[in-house]
Amino acid sequence: MSPQSKLRLPAYGGQAVIEGVMMRGRRFVAMAVRAPDQSIVTFEEALPNIYQSKWMNVPILRGVLSLWDSLGLGMSYLTKSANIQTGEDEKLEGGSLVMTLALSVVLALGIFFLLPALTAGWVDGWLHLGTWWSNLLEGLLRLIILVVYLAVIGRMPEIKRTFAYHGAEHKTINAFEANVDLTPEEVAKQSLAHPRCGTSFILTLVIISVLFFSLLGPLPLHWRLISRILLLPVVAGISYEYIRWAASAMDTSAFVRALIKPNLWLQKLTTREPSADIIEVAIAAFQHMYAQENASQPSSTE
Repeated sequence: MSPQSKLRLPAYGGQAVIEGVMMRGRRFVAMAVRAPDQSIVTFEEALPNIYQSKWMNVPILRGVLSLWDSLGLGMSYLTKSANIQTGEDEKLEGGSLVMTLALSVVLALGIFFLLPALTAGWVDGWLHLGTWWSNLLEGLLRLIILVVYLAVIGRMPEIKRTFAYHGAEHKTINAFEANVDLTPEEVAKQSLAHPRCGTSFILTLVIISVLFFSLLGPLPLHWRLISRILLLPVVAGISYEYIRWAASAMDTSAFVRALIKPNLWLQKLTTREPSADIIEVAIAAFQHMYAQENASQPSSTE
């Protein structure tokens, strides 16, 4: 497949869930999970209307909307996959979903954004580093916390297996975009890395935040912390646009391929080589999503 034809393909994505993979298209989402009896359980449904709204064509804003909705979607499907493993029917929706999502966001903000900002602000107060160096220190602290967190949880057996499903998700999408047969043998040959991965987005967010927050100039500590929260959606939207651009330009630009190498390297912390049975689950999720996409609009791959 030529780079030109590859660029016209839909930007399919997904995520690993508990013993399974969720695949998201333009209009439908599908999940496949390996049940305790070793059968593959599948589930598919139409995506919320936000994915087809005019707001999803507005640069930066579409990144913010997509990120927020994806968080909720991911949390919901993690619960569905857990229910398949336990045999329970716990539902995470409505108020409980909003509360769980809000608590997760608050915890992530505190650890990955406010803690580095607070620490760098204190150090700047002592050493008078200046705006640029203070923001660089904040970004480095944020990156260190992220890498250490991923490295530590990646040693847990349950997370290692989830990371293998993450690798299978990448390999399956890479196989589709390379126009090869979606068989376990062919999918296994594909790369573990993908430029649109959420891990790449997080690293991009860290780097862009250093540049963006440096433009604000010196701030009192309390305004520094407030600005990180209020302006995070803007930084996230810019990061989303960068990831989209890099993914579309990397096939024709050696410069872009070099530029995104750190993003691809970081994915080594969140992916593992999947076994054939794990790849089989990822393929099932993709094929169910793809079948729904084509059934609703046959021209979706043009």
